[in-house]
Amino acid sequence: MGSRPMVLGVVVDKVGRATDVSFLLDDGTGKIEINRWISVSVPSDSVEVAAVENGMYVLVHGHVKEFQGRRHAFAFSIRPVIDFNDISLHFIECVCVHLENTRLKGGAPTRIQMNPVINLTLANGTNGYQTPLSNQFPQNSGMGASKNDICSVVLGIFQEPSILAREHGLHIDEVFRSLGVPKNMILEAINYLVDVGHIYSTIDEYHFKSASSGHQ
Repeated sequence: MGSRPMVLGVVVDKVGRATDVSFLLDDGTGKIEINRWISVSVPSDSVEVAAVENGMYVLVHGHVKEFQGRRHAFAFSIRPVIDFNDISLHFIECVCVHLENTRLKGGAPTRIQMNPVINLTLANGTNGYQTPLSNQFPQNSGMGASKNDICSVVLGIFQEPSILAREHGLHIDEVFRSLGVPKNMILEAINYLVDVGHIYSTIDEYHFKSASSGHQ
């Protein structure tokens, strides 16, 4: 029997047909094939799938099944992400699950297969959605994989619309409280993001703001 989860991710390679639509859903840790059947007797089905575009972040409810070692999902609901906090929360949960699994195994941390953080600003998207910055933290940057993941999550917090709207940005203590991971890891991530120009300090050495806000 298939499970019935809710999955958040970005739409990739959408293919529309008369009876169905299919696409890959990339949640940052991997991809899964999604298929949504269209019922001609239910007009809302066509409206729902027509609104789905490549590069859009959506919430998918459906059945996940596995056949010959390959997983795919049949969706019965696809909804655009309205609250961008859901995206940041998703990446935070990925990091937390990874850390918990690492502790349970008692071994050295393994790499989280997570894509770099989503650009949550709405600067160049007419529909309010953007695709991930696929090379935000290149592997030759001198940072370890787990540090890349923390940087992705931290930058995602600074790029939330509600934080971008703050004149003085975000205090680092708020980042500590939001993530619940060791402070030294967050401070290292913040220092790195400053060095590469993604964030900058504002009124003091404890407040930072995303450079994408355009107010530096």
